[in-house]
Amino acid sequence: MKSQERTLRTGQHTAIRVDTMLSAALIAEFVAPSDHLWLVSAWITDVQVLDNSHGAYDALFGDTPPAGCRLSDAVARIAHGGAQVHVVTRDDPHNEDFLRRLTKAASGRKLHIVRDPDIHEKTLCGNDWMLSGSMNFTIRGMARNDEKITYRAGSDAAAQARIDLAERWGNGE
Repeated sequence: MKSQERTLRTGQHTAIRVDTMLSAALIAEFVAPSDHLWLVSAWITDVQVLDNSHGAYDALFGDTPPAGCRLSDAVARIAHGGAQVHVVTRDDPHNEDFLRRLTKAASGRKLHIVRDPDIHEKTLCGNDWMLSGSMNFTIRGMARNDEKITYRAGSDAAAQARIDLAERWGNGE
């Protein structure tokens, strides 16, 4: 596979949002879940990551497709698909709604949650792709703040990131 990399500068000044890139990565994980999926962010809001109000993604959801899909539901669906999901975030009240919904939706599936008071890295990483940069997975990070985000696919960067992340926070097993 040819290595691909794209950097976006998102925010109100550029009028570019990360939604489409994030949605595409999550849809790919629905179809073919990675062995390990890492979500690392100091702050995480349970934002809507897929707008299915027009039924564009009905085939992904089965008999009762929702109008939208929140980040917790998307990550839980990936865990139900067979991925070992790792979430690293700060022990902060802001993150509790996301973590509570994710824990409930994943219902005992392969879910490894680490609370690290010093985490500042922002990474979403699957088997052979990685989204990283300055953006927390929050409403402000995804829609308002000026952020620099890089998407890499087909390179060794994702494999190295997974090794580094597992060394820092374990692999949940």
